[in-house]
Amino acid sequence: MATMGKYCKAYSVKRLREFSQWVEYSKNTKKEKKKIDNQEVEVERELTDDDFLYLQENYVVTDGIFKDENIIFDNITPEWKDFCYKTLMFEISVYEPIEPI
Repeated sequence: MATMGKYCKAYSVKRLREFSQWVEYSKNTKKEKKKIDNQEVEVERELTDDDFLYLQENYVVTDGIFKDENIIFDNITPEWKDFCYKTLMFEISVYEPIEPI
């Protein structure tokens, strides 16, 4: 069963590819349905610079909102975290509890 995290943020593939150590697991992209010879088949989609991926709270990048499915990048290093923070301005929001009046 897919796990949804508490926080993720969408970024264009173009921005993510700016990271010097970026390596895509393109075989993990979501499948697209196409008609080939009048039959509907699922094929891997090719990521373009204009597509969006999700940077999860654990710094894994996915093709979708679930943090444990369609993982495109999971090489979590100090350099990657630094890139996320300084270049992508990625910060996990912290919400303070609201007390009823």
